[in-house]
Amino acid sequence: QVQLVESGGGLVQAGGSLRLSCAASGRTFSSYNMGWFRQAPGKEREFVAAVSWSGGTTYYADSVKGRFTISRDNAKNTVFLQMNSLKPEDTAVYYCAARNKYTMGSWDYAYQYSYWGQGTQVTVSS
Repeated sequence: QVQLVESGGGLVQAGGSLRLSCAASGRTFSSYNMGWFRQAPGKEREFVAAVSWSGGTTYYADSVKGRFTISRDNAKNTVFLQMNSLKPEDTAVYYCAARNKYTMGSWDYAYQYSYWGQGTQVTVSS
């Protein structure tokens, strides 16, 4: 079992930055690939970024590539999402998720993630 708690969301002006954190419980954090997803009002949940269990491989949605950076600290059981050059269309609830590192398939499929946090709201004003 893994419990995930996100933090760091808030209100920011367009062009600004935020850093999201996701703290995981348990001693097997390094057994999981980690991802960030987001869901805007009236829209489906969409993939944002993912990082491998070791931190050595990352994967981004085209919409955030070059602006967002995902990273992790296995010693602190935490995954981060650094968001720069934010746009109003980035406004959403952001969710952290964990996927067993042996799970095969594309990392942007939400159904492949077994554990989810409660989400943190990010609002970007124009």
